[in-house]
Amino acid sequence: MPVENNRLLLELEKFRRDINRSVINPEMPELSLQDLKPVLTMIAHTRASYLSELLEIARLSPDAGPSPDQVKHLKTCRETYEELVAAMNALETAIQRDYLDVRTSKG
Repeated sequence: MPVENNRLLLELEKFRRDINRSVINPEMPELSLQDLKPVLTMIAHTRASYLSELLEIARLSPDAGPSPDQVKHLKTCRETYEELVAAMNALETAIQRDYLDVRTSKG
C-alpha cells in the first residue's frame, strides 16, 4: 500500500476517534467497572432466561416439536439477549477506542 494511503488511513482513524469522542463522551457519564456490573448482570439474566426457556420447552415437549407460541417466546428471549450483547459490545468498542472517559478504582 502506498505511503500516502497509509497516512490517509491513520488520519482517518484519528478523525473518526475525535468525532466519536466529541459526540459520544458528553452523552455518557465517566464509567467505572462498578457502573458496568449492572449491565453485565442484566445480560447474564437474559442469557439465563433464554437457556431456561429452551430447557422448559424440551421438558414440556420431549417427544414433539415446540409449539408456535413456544418458539415465539424463545425467539423473543434470544432477540433480547442478542440485542443486549450487541449493545455491550458497542460499549466495549467505545471504551477500547477511547470515545469515553473511564475511571479506575485506583487512586
